[in-house]
Amino acid sequence: MTQITRLTIAALGLSLLAGAAHAACQVEYKAKRDKPLELYYDVTTVNAPCSQAEAALRSQLSARGLTLLKVLSKKEK
Repeated sequence: MTQITRLTIAALGLSLLAGAAHAACQVEYKAKRDKPLELYYDVTTVNAPCSQAEAALRSQLSARGLTLLKVLSKKEK
């Protein structure tokens, strides 16, 4: 194997690892705020893998005084 091929393979492997470490998930959701009742529907990007997106979204919404009602869809970004 030539030196250039080895470097190319190594660079590709590192870029794949970096992409996995910075995974983001696009989440479509419904949320609410009480007193007065306000209902929200939105699509947002969460800086977490989709397997952890619901917990991360719940935390983000809580900081804004919102309660997550339902996650409608998740998509890796």
